[in-house]
Amino acid sequence: MLMRIIGAAGFGVALAFAAMGAHAQDRDCDKTCLEDLAAQYQKAYAAHDPSMLPISDHVRYTENNVEMPFPDGTWDTVTKVVGPTQVISDTRTGNVGMYTAIMQDEIEGYLAIRFKVEKGEITEIEHIISTKRNLSSPPTPIAPVKDYKFEPIIDQIVPEDERVSRDRLAFHANGYFNTLQHNDGEIRDTCFHDDATRRENGLLFTDIKGGFESGRYLFNNRVRREVVVIDEERQIAMARGFIDHKGVLNEYKLTDGTEARSIFQEPQTWAFLEMFKVTDDCIAAVVANFYQSSYYQNSPWTKTPDR
Repeated sequence: MLMRIIGAAGFGVALAFAAMGAHAQDRDCDKTCLEDLAAQYQKAYAAHDPSMLPISDHVRYTENNVEMPFPDGTWDTVTKVVGPTQVISDTRTGNVGMYTAIMQDEIEGYLAIRFKVEKGEITEIEHIISTKRNLSSPPTPIAPVKDYKFEPIIDQIVPEDERVSRDRLAFHANGYFNTLQHNDGEIRDTCFHDDATRRENGLLFTDIKGGFESGRYLFNNRVRREVVVIDEERQIAMARGFIDHKGVLNEYKLTDGTEARSIFQEPQTWAFLEMFKVTDDCIAAVVANFYQSSYYQNSPWTKTPDR
């Protein structure tokens, strides 16, 4: 069953909304329309049948940041959508975000999707697919798809008088990435609920704030990112981006003095689609799908790749 959920992924406020705020709402497709298309997309994808969707003749399609003809990639190889599926939608820009688990024959994977609707047609499709095969080195978390689920708070519609603005959602996401980049124990430009969770390729982590305060991620040299979907009702922002590791940091110390050693000893980049749920003006939950890309890879969708 398609599970509609909340997310909050954000990004640098001024830059993000210079791009996002310029788009007028697509009056031809409201929130119900967008999320119905998300359900329809999942069915068409599982059936390998794009004719089930209103696809533009000029649709752009990428998978793991490689532009290709549509349909191709996992549209040809998916054998089952395992679910559950989390959906967010942005009526201001006509963008939809989805997270789910899939099978490609015997290969388990986590799929994040962004697509854009303009004048009733899907004009942009972006996939990030994570499997053990494309997370082979260095080791990184990935959970069995049979255990995949979402925290209940993500699916909650936030009462209107408790919501923060689009700019504020983007601010929190950008703060998360600022904290992740050159992580030295300082929480920058955001805050976390004590029980905030993060699902990373399906695997659950429960101490986000503690991890950041430890300085464990000092090896993150750059986090390039941009907000692509904001669901105001669910208070979720979704961002695409890349985490670059120059590979020059070897041994370092955590904030408590514990000695640590970086697993990144050569240039390496993670590519991601990540979303952030905000409640009471702090991050409550994070969901991320990512894979190992070429070092310093850019997205074909990104106009400012060095952000």
